[in-house]
Parts: sequence; structure tokens; C-alpha cells
Amino acid sequence: MSVLRTPGGLSLRWRRRSAAVVTGCASATLLLALAAVGGGGDHPMSPADVLRTLTGGGSPAEEFIVGELRLPRLVTALAVGAALALAGAVVQSLLRNPLGSPDVLGLTQGAATGALVVVVLGGGTLTLAGAATAGGLAAGLLIAAVTGRRGLAGARVVLVGIGVAAILTGVNGWLLTRAQLMDAARAVLWLTGSLDGRGWAQALPLLGVLAASTPLLFGYGRALSMTELGDEAAIAAGVPVRRARRALLGAAVLLASVAAAAAGPVSFVALTAPHLARRLTRAPGPNLLASALVGAVLLVAADLVAQRAVEGRQLPVGVVTGVLGGAYLVWLLAAQRRAGRS
Repeated sequence: MSVLRTPGGLSLRWRRRSAAVVTGCASATLLLALAAVGGGGDHPMSPADVLRTLTGGGSPAEEFIVGELRLPRLVTALAVGAALALAGAVVQSLLRNPLGSPDVLGLTQGAATGALVVVVLGGGTLTLAGAATAGGLAAGLLIAAVTGRRGLAGARVVLVGIGVAAILTGVNGWLLTRAQLMDAARAVLWLTGSLDGRGWAQALPLLGVLAASTPLLFGYGRALSMTELGDEAAIAAGVPVRRARRALLGAAVLLASVAAAAAGPVSFVALTAPHLARRLTRAPGPNLLASALVGAVLLVAADLVAQRAVEGRQLPVGVVTGVLGGAYLVWLLAAQRRAGRS
């Protein structure tokens, strides 16, 4: 661990390996971003052309392609990946459970229920994104109400979340059976998780939520790390456990809900990214910055694969994250089982 002392007497501590991982993820994000904006479709562009267009030197056609088609999709992917990873890291740390994530707790299923209500039953002036956000928040409030004030920790929340997810999955299936054919096809594409056609209308609200939530999460960083040691140890260290837990879980639920509203319930990113960040940094604690960058890298890389894996057709990004995330989870469980036997 290294320590930097500023002239004002402030001490900043960081782990060299964590700093290297953050730097590497940031570099990978930049390279993937250039590849994503350059694209491989009808109008491929070199990294130099992309940079020239971003700085105002491109042709009108290039400025339209980059500024209105590809850049909003990239920003949405980056923001969704970071938001899901932050939500997953917070939930896993607070619940002290490696399986804690918005996918498992039913938050994404709640967002899907809100979206399906608009698609199938009609939501009046409520937009699909607004309904999805409201559905995710409602699922979080339902979990909090069932677990009770003293139950927002440990396996109880996970078990209640699994039950809520199962109920909402059944409700979502029923809503799909009530939909018209075209509405059902639209809903299934959204439920898979997709970045196709995403614009600034989806990216900007999520960026706003990230900008508001990130200072809160990092401000409670010490509290989040201490709660991993148990409530008694955290209270002994002067951490306001209940207040911190409510604030952090509220921020995680909001991030997961708005991310689902922007791109649909993209699976496994919230579960996998914090695990990968922890394994890369080998550092205790939630690893918020590393998790956010890993999540952004995962989703942009998955979107690139989704766009280019099948010639002439784009796959929903949720298909790619589901396959890769599921494979990683199976490998992780098998590795832990082998380690337990050795």
C-alpha cells in the first residue's frame, strides 16, 4: 500500500495492484470505446477518424453517425455496465453474500414488470423507462417491507428477494400471454436486454443518477468496508450501520432500476463484475471504482460481440452477458469446489 501526503496534510492511500487494475480497465475502456464508435457496419471508421469527428473535424455524415447513432449507444453501455456493477458490489458487501445482486433479489424482475404493464396494458403518459424504474423501486420497497427494519442484512434479504423474483417472474409471464403479438415481440426483446436504438434519451437520465449516486457510495466507502466485518464490529468502529445500510441499499436499488430502464434487465453483469474486480485487485472491501470500470468494460465488450458475432444480424447484448456470465459462474463454483477438496 502506498501513501500520498498533500501539502494540506491530507493522506491518500491506495494499493498499487488496485491502481494498476483501475488503470488497465480505464485503458481497455478507451480502446473498446474507439472500436465501438468506429463500428464494423456499413460505415466503418478508423480510430483517427473517430477522434477527428469527435473534435469537430468530421463530415456531416460522420458527425451524424458518431454523435447521433454510435456515441449514445456507447455511453449507454458504459453507464449501464458501471451502474449494474456498483449496485452489485454494494449489495454483495452489505449482505455479505457473494450471490447478492439485483438479478437475484428481484429488482430487475420488478423493472420488467413495470415495463410490461406499459407495453401490455398501456401506461397513459408513463413511459416505458419511467415504468421500469418505478417497478424496480417498488420491488426494492417490497423486499424492505417484508424483511423488516432489522432484517436488511444477510441471508434473509437474499431469500426474500428470491421469493419476490419468483413471484414477479410469474406475473411477467402472465402479462406476456395477455399481449398482442407485436407487443409481445417488443417486450421479449426488451426483457432480453438490448442496446439497439439507444439514444441520449436513455443515456442522460442514467448519467444523472450515476453522478448523484457515486459521491454517496464513495462517501460511505469506509462504512461499506466495515459492514463486511459484521454489524458489531462496524458499530464498535463508530459506523452508523442502519443509516448507512438504508442509504446504500437505496442507491443500489435506484442504480439497478434506472440501468434496467435504459437497456432492459441485462443479466449477470451486476453479479460478475464485483467478483472479477475482487479477483483482479486481490483487495478486501467492495472495490467500487474497479467494479464500475470492470462492469463498463464487460458491457461494451459484450455489445461489440453482440453486433459482430452473427453476420448480418445483431444479438441482444443480454444474450452475450448471460452466456459469458453463466459460464464464469459455473467455472467459479467448480474452482471453489476443487479448492475445497485440495
